Amino acid sequence: MLLSVSEDHEIFHALIRSIPRSAVCPAGWGELLLAVATFFLGTPFRSRTLELDTTERLIINLRQLDCFTLVENTVVLARLIRTGQTTWPAFTAALQTSRYRQGILDGYASRLHYFSDWLYDNQSQGFLQDITPALGGASRRKEINFMTAHREKYPGLRSPDHYRRLLSVEKACSARSCYHIPKASVPACSRDIKNGDLIAITTAIEGLDVVHVGFAVHQPRGLHLLHASQRAGKVILSEETIYRYLRQKKSRLGIMVARVL
Repeated sequence: MLLSVSEDHEIFHALIRSIPRSAVCPAGWGELLLAVATFFLGTPFRSRTLELDTTERLIINLRQLDCFTLVENTVVLARLIRTGQTTWPAFTAALQTSRYRQGILDGYASRLHYFSDWLYDNQSQGFLQDITPALGGASRRKEINFMTAHREKYPGLRSPDHYRRLLSVEKACSARSCYHIPKASVPACSRDIKNGDLIAITTAIEGLDVVHVGFAVHQPRGLHLLHASQRAGKVILSEETIYRYLRQKKSRLGIMVARVL
């Protein structure tokens, strides 16, 4: 079942019309990804846009974005534009493929709630590559259980079956070795990060892998983040560098970096 409104269709078609063919560069994805993400600048921020009720549906909301849905929608739309599959049905199908484990919508636990799990699944499908190890990232393993440990925050976990299934998902996530670039090392590797690369902020918060995501943008003062900002209340290109953003909170440990294939 699909949940969207007519305004989402209008935004989708306006975006498709707005992207110049020159952005579809055969040499890489950066220009195209940033062209799509830039279209969303000023779009209002809304947290937890996919947590509406206990019935899992493919929710499309291009009117309001959180940091995760900005990244997810941008990557999917860029892939469609590049391949010329710019119809609404193609978009909904591709979004489901990216959002749900192996593209199969099978209840609340089939959604890729944790960014590291989303990255792992989309990489297995050949859409993305985690380039953090290649950038000199350090291996880290962490117990992932934030959602089940805070079950009351997530309506979908009221179901005992969904809760049990998500426990299994979290166990699998915890067993994987992930990599991140510690914040002190970010300036040294910034030159190897490309425009349009996905940036995820790793965290010291117990049970959680990532607290924020966005797109890398090189500016004269360094590497900045194009993201859906809760503080600003909209999608913005940050004035501060990613390194300065990391230094603002002790719990922001570093970054993961992924690249669209």
